[in-house]
Amino acid sequence: MNNNMEQKEKRTCLYDKHVALGALMSPFGGFEMPIQYAGIAVEHQAVREKVGLFDVSHMGEVTVRGKDAERYVQYIFTNDIAGAPVGKIYYGMMCYENGGTVDDLLVYKMGENDFFLVINASNIDKDWSWMQQHAEGFDIDLQNRSDDYGQIAVQGPESEQVMEQVLGIPCSELTFYTVKTIDDVIVSRTGYTGEDGFEVYATPDYIRACWDKLIAAGVQPCGLGCRDTLRFEAGLPLYGDELTEEISPIMAGLSIFVKLDKAFIGRDALLKQKEEGVAKKLVGIELADKAIPRHGYTVLKDGQPIGEVTTGYHTLSTDKSVCMALVDSQYAVLGTGLDIQIRKKVFAGKVVKKLFYEKRYKK
Repeated sequence: MNNNMEQKEKRTCLYDKHVALGALMSPFGGFEMPIQYAGIAVEHQAVREKVGLFDVSHMGEVTVRGKDAERYVQYIFTNDIAGAPVGKIYYGMMCYENGGTVDDLLVYKMGENDFFLVINASNIDKDWSWMQQHAEGFDIDLQNRSDDYGQIAVQGPESEQVMEQVLGIPCSELTFYTVKTIDDVIVSRTGYTGEDGFEVYATPDYIRACWDKLIAAGVQPCGLGCRDTLRFEAGLPLYGDELTEEISPIMAGLSIFVKLDKAFIGRDALLKQKEEGVAKKLVGIELADKAIPRHGYTVLKDGQPIGEVTTGYHTLSTDKSVCMALVDSQYAVLGTGLDIQIRKKVFAGKVVKKLFYEKRYKK
């Protein structure tokens, strides 16, 4: 079975580096990825307190260029990029006509009529097919560049210093959600951890050289285990958990990234949801006990099921048992008492804000 798995799962350009460091490897999004090295708690704290290094080469990249590039991106993307300055990054979603989420993504404006889209690894094939289907009538050059790029993320309060001193990449002038290109190397400042951080997109050889320099300098390599605990604490969604084909951006509480005063695929359905309300909403829930609510566990009100957990942990930064859960909308009010069934026991909790940790980005 393992041999079949190895043939089926792809490997990033850093796969052998992970194995050499003794990483625990596991399938994720169609790739064999490192889950942890020194341990999730150690890696989590490294990012919160100092700096950590992630292999995110499994992410997908699509370029949109040509006369209608902006008009096309506007049409498939919920956020508004009209007249965006070169070097700006936008977060948003692609949606189906019914408002369900195709994927959440980042749109980088690299130049006039030149956009770089970063999509989730597990959705690359689906997203690419969907983008091609909706490209008809647009004068654009649409390219799936996912196999051309390696990508690392350097995250944590010391990330700027490490980027400049270890990698020799000048990046102090980059503000949050901006990007620049240096000799074909794309450098951005977004992050998915709640901390300051950078992403480097480049050829596999360049990314491997960067990885070696950072490891030699003592930067803690981090796996997807702590990437999930970090993003969860910062209230950031993960496609497949907080956003799905059934969970719209409105249901997920992400309407700030949905600009309904412009035309895009799914706009009418999302406008209706905004005006009429939705049956279910994503909330945060904090338990009084230390039990851990996991994905798929049932949320109860007065003994009746009213939703389920999308992501849950005993947080490493705040020492609380919390989760995000999709629940019936009438119970999505701060302070509402809700219970969670964990195996055969029921644990009391209450609705809280989904932000479990205060983000520390460079504005």
